[in-house]
Amino acid sequence: MKKIVVVDDEADICFLLKRFLSKNDFIVETAQNGKDGLALIDSVSPDLVMTDFRLGDITGTDLLTTIKTKRPNLPVLIITGYSDIKVAVNVMKLGAYDYITKPLFPDEILVTVKKAIADAESRKDEEHEYQAAATTSSSSTTTDVAKPARRMSARSKAGYILGNSEISENLFKQVDLVAPTNFSVIIYGESGSGKEAIAQEIHNRSKRKDMPFVAMDCGAISKELAGSELFGHEKGSFTGALQTKIGHFELANGGTLFLDEVSNLSYEIQVALLRVVQERKMRRIGGSKEIDLDVRIIVASNERLLDSAKSGKFREDLYYRFNEFTIEVPALRNRKDDLMLFAGSFLESTNAELSKNVTGFSEDVKNDFLNYSWPGNLRELKNVIKRATLLSDGELIEQKSLPFEIVNYRKLKDLDDEPVAAATSISGLAESAENDDTKPSLKSVANEAEYDMIMQVLRDVNFNKSKAARLLNIDRKTLYNKMKQFDI
Repeated sequence: MKKIVVVDDEADICFLLKRFLSKNDFIVETAQNGKDGLALIDSVSPDLVMTDFRLGDITGTDLLTTIKTKRPNLPVLIITGYSDIKVAVNVMKLGAYDYITKPLFPDEILVTVKKAIADAESRKDEEHEYQAAATTSSSSTTTDVAKPARRMSARSKAGYILGNSEISENLFKQVDLVAPTNFSVIIYGESGSGKEAIAQEIHNRSKRKDMPFVAMDCGAISKELAGSELFGHEKGSFTGALQTKIGHFELANGGTLFLDEVSNLSYEIQVALLRVVQERKMRRIGGSKEIDLDVRIIVASNERLLDSAKSGKFREDLYYRFNEFTIEVPALRNRKDDLMLFAGSFLESTNAELSKNVTGFSEDVKNDFLNYSWPGNLRELKNVIKRATLLSDGELIEQKSLPFEIVNYRKLKDLDDEPVAAATSISGLAESAENDDTKPSLKSVANEAEYDMIMQVLRDVNFNKSKAARLLNIDRKTLYNKMKQFDI
């Protein structure tokens, strides 16, 4: 049975997740703070960790960073409120497998947990294949060593959704222009906007399309492991190097290496990377043999590398090596003409994954999608559709299956624009009442103020209803009744 560690400062959440997951044949241990969670992970050696982003002693970011330093291949699911979607997207850059938004739905949890564990096992099997290949071919040529990586190309991502808008057309004109060359490319774009998919598309349209496409998330790997991941190491080269490891450069030999969030690499690794880029040769850590490389490098960043170079975070000479061609991937909020095309594609793939037959979206849902700002971009859209498809019981995805923040985006945005607007409306209430035929009643004003107070407290506590009830000085039943009254 697979083991799961749940870390959440709410005892109720820990209890419910343990009971639910245990009934589905998982061994579950729980902790209510980050310190105890880390100790539990060390003692239990779980197959998966689920953690709330907001913990009492540390943040989910700190917990995730520590876990990834100790056990980089351990999948971590972040539990967060939908108002923290930007935080969740940033945490995924640090190596989280996925995020689950509150309120929690059992079916969604089970699907995500099983997929995370299955993907981790699949990666582990592939790594064992590569290690076995390295062990049995230590005297082989460089070309022979790189052969196992070619199996990765068959598992690479499917073609990118092109889109019909002018923005998409201009984007893929650039892809078509640079793909046949061997230029290094820098791809800029917000988190979740599809930078890796664009890199994959460049590879697919290049002369290297039948060779490996290997991706490395530089933001999800600790400084200590980055060198070994990039260049590999020989058996016994350092403590813990129990066998020879093939690095990403060798795995990508003949093909394309994609380095996501490249600015997160340490200065020492940047120095080593510059030498490899210049000479097209490398040595494994602890090795003496020079390995010839024929690798096209594509890098991505959500911050300007030249700005990072000027601030001393990124080597300027390395930036100019990479900057042979630049592509800007637009944010989803700027691609509204393509949004429903993306949504339809994600719905199709989700139907296949979940064995569902949802055919489309209601008009209300389409309007909600078009009005929403999508801070998490395509990744957020994909997750929203997966969740909504899972919850849908009809042919169309309806509003009831969408997260609260998307359906109520306009209303919440108006709340964010307060208190200036609120103060103005209250101070001018008497004056407007004298001149307006539809004078507000005292009851309607009180209801509006009560709604605003409940919403503000719910958002402040990340929609934790127990905490909200305590702050409002009412019991949970009264809070639920109020939420029902105001259709929250």
